[in-house]
Amino acid sequence: MDRLTTLMDRFQLAVQAAMPGEANLIALADAAGDPVRILYCTRGTPPDAPAFNVMWAARVEWSGRSNPFLAALPPVVDYDVSGNAEAQGLVRLMRDEAEGRHCGAQSVINRLGEVLMVRLLRDQIKKGATEPGLLAGLADPRLSRAIVAMHDHPGRLWGNADLAQEAGLSLSRFAELFAAEVGETPMGYLRRWRLILAHQDLARGDRVEAVARRYAYTSPEGFTRAFRKAYGVAPVSLRSAAA
Repeated sequence: MDRLTTLMDRFQLAVQAAMPGEANLIALADAAGDPVRILYCTRGTPPDAPAFNVMWAARVEWSGRSNPFLAALPPVVDYDVSGNAEAQGLVRLMRDEAEGRHCGAQSVINRLGEVLMVRLLRDQIKKGATEPGLLAGLADPRLSRAIVAMHDHPGRLWGNADLAQEAGLSLSRFAELFAAEVGETPMGYLRRWRLILAHQDLARGDRVEAVARRYAYTSPEGFTRAFRKAYGVAPVSLRSAAA
């Protein structure tokens, strides 16, 4: 079970070196110049940090719309890398590529940045969350199995009983725990996830009928009603704009 791969595939990121005032990812160093903390601001830019502590700064941008994992993160993620030699090495390599202006440096920074972000997100899942949301759900080993199943197979005809079986819980306990940890019902989350994916597919020009079938809607009309309720526009309008 992989809690991050589908999310990373669907919401690809781009990382570029940036000035601290324009960055949302900042590596802070200790007096010896070694990276000790990484601040990632999911909304806006991180709070001011002492200039002499900033080792390297970057701007992280995600593709797609309504990334549910990003929305579940706290406004500022504080990732302690003081005892993590691999994460420290990634930061140093990214800084050296940016400063050295080597051929292909941006491609290297992008790939290293993706590795660094995966490590940061893993750390957040491990810590869990104090408020209901996707992060709290993925941090629970039982609920995460059901959530990953929905992420990986959104077009399957899931029912609450099927998802409870994935989680290894009784139907009543699964429904209760999912609502408490994620903050919505399993079917509510599944509908929202399907519509997020449908929005991406339509934005790249896929046909409305094909998208409706892909995400288990029984008719294009039913899909259109659900999509309009979620996004305020008809799916055919989005597809026409993409075309």
